[in-house]
Amino acid sequence: MSEKVKKKGSFGYAKAFRAAFPYTIPVLTGYLFIGMAFGVMIQEKGYNFLWAMFMSLVCYAGSGQYLAVNFFVPGVSLLEIIFMEFMVNVRHIFYGLSLLERFSKMGRKRWYMIFSLTDETYSLLFITKTPEAVDESKFLFAIAMLDQFYWILGSGIGALLGRWLPIEATGIDFAMTALFVVIMVEQWMDEKKRPSACVGLGCALLCLLIFGAENFILPTMIVMMVVLLSGKRIWMEKKEEEHAD
Repeated sequence: MSEKVKKKGSFGYAKAFRAAFPYTIPVLTGYLFIGMAFGVMIQEKGYNFLWAMFMSLVCYAGSGQYLAVNFFVPGVSLLEIIFMEFMVNVRHIFYGLSLLERFSKMGRKRWYMIFSLTDETYSLLFITKTPEAVDESKFLFAIAMLDQFYWILGSGIGALLGRWLPIEATGIDFAMTALFVVIMVEQWMDEKKRPSACVGLGCALLCLLIFGAENFILPTMIVMMVVLLSGKRIWMEKKEEEHAD
């Protein structure tokens, strides 16, 4: 009986990965290139492709990894590293808050989902509907694992290319910004996502004017969260009133 259950579970994961792969192709194309950019950067600091892939495996932080490359020099204090990495990745706190309910239903897989929650994965989890006849928790898990695999692969390829080919790394870290722009455009194409995008842009511009370019990220996230949650609450109250009528 247990063998049948195991086979069924394995088949369920295989089905989930097959279903998830087409949705992750945009991240595949993006992560390969920005992962390669990270690999080139870390190779320039004297670390080979194994270190690049290992860091992407255990410290899967996207823009945080780009920033961390600059810390591989003497004189940078541990407290400075912790503070800077926190400021760059503080937005993930708000990502996690919006996914608490979904992740709580995923059992032990929720720990990996929390660890692997990048901007691109977060976007996919929200805009992608789980196909019929596919377990939702396995489908979301497959998306997260595939995205990290692409990043690890890109990191290794970039480090190898950086060693074998004379690649100039100046400005290569802009690849991450370019990917964010692509994701933003993709969400804008979906009319249902435009109000949220407008709220995000408005909050960012307001906080940029008030707090300046160096300090606007955290206030922007807080204001966005308050506005979106308030809007959701008002929308739900209207829906309840309509049903009551």
